[in-house]
Amino acid sequence: MQNKKRSFFERLTGSIRMEEDESEDTKGSAIENKKNGNWMEEENDEAELAVDVYQTATDIMIQTMVAGVKPENLDLNIARDMITIAGRREENRNIDEENYFIKELYWGKFSRTISLPHEVEPEEAEATERHGLLTIRLQKVDKEKKANIKVKSL
Repeated sequence: MQNKKRSFFERLTGSIRMEEDESEDTKGSAIENKKNGNWMEEENDEAELAVDVYQTATDIMIQTMVAGVKPENLDLNIARDMITIAGRREENRNIDEENYFIKELYWGKFSRTISLPHEVEPEEAEATERHGLLTIRLQKVDKEKKANIKVKSL
């Protein structure tokens, strides 16, 4: 099997991508590795966070699941045209690997950088978490907004 980076879903579920054009040899070795318990390789890179991004008349809304992540382990970096959500889900159990029957949950670092479809006001951003769902509200820049300013005489 080619050494391709596994998707977030593959890491989350512990699944293995099987290409249709793989030979029977390769498929057999992947299955054999799974039987031997070597199917889940230790990786130090970050998982990509799955997100929903939508808009309302005045806001860009981003939602993502961060269940099991403490608020202090989340980092939101917001610019006018992009946002980066990064964090770490820490496993606080000390269980030997040989005692697992199934191990599908993802633990470790994750991040996602999203280019925004409209400019936003970074100072006006709001982030809330409820039952593991992180919701970020980014106020769109109103380019049509005009202001009349009176000149003061000093």
